Amino acid sequence: MQAIMETTFDAVYLVTVITLGILMIRQPKAAKQFRLFGWMAIVLGAGDAFHLVPRAWALCTTGLENYTFALGLGKAITSVTMTVFYVLLYYVWRLRYHVQGQNTLTAAIYGLAGLRVLLCLMPQNQWFSAAAPLSWGIYRNIPFALLGLLIIILFYRSAKAQQDKAFRWMWLTIVLSFAFYIPVVLWADTIPMIGMLMIPKTCAYVWTVVIGYRAMKQETA
Repeated sequence: MQAIMETTFDAVYLVTVITLGILMIRQPKAAKQFRLFGWMAIVLGAGDAFHLVPRAWALCTTGLENYTFALGLGKAITSVTMTVFYVLLYYVWRLRYHVQGQNTLTAAIYGLAGLRVLLCLMPQNQWFSAAAPLSWGIYRNIPFALLGLLIIILFYRSAKAQQDKAFRWMWLTIVLSFAFYIPVVLWADTIPMIGMLMIPKTCAYVWTVVIGYRAMKQETA
């Protein structure tokens, strides 16, 4: 039952975000911010596919324990692509709110993203081990959480200041994604049921993409 339910959910998620991303890129009247948003959605879906597809295959065949390498590799790739996702979202913010300059802020975004990727590439993560250390799961997610926090603040302030109804909940989708993700990082290995929080986390990312797609439809009508 878990295999069927989880695989179906993941398939719907991947098809939804990648399809919306393609539609945004292919919309000839779309502003640059929405085409970038489309690429962001594709990076999200394609990156998650590296982890979710092997997981679905494992669940439907001989079990997760027999696919440690594929799952670890997928998780490592997803960790990097999610970082790229937030860098792209930062540039969506710049385009939408016509932000110029802000070199220090841009440096902070790249610094946190670079540190996150560097930590993800460290062998101490033991991606291909069934017993990867929790400590490195925490280390690599510290700059990631700070990156997310910056994006939350930027979208909250800008949407409020400019009364941007289309993007008024963008900040909340990111808050929810981290709120559901952090407990999984900290406790999923000891309390497996906490892993179920990845479902609402995924829904929060779908909401993020839907916000961009609906805004594009409204503003290019």
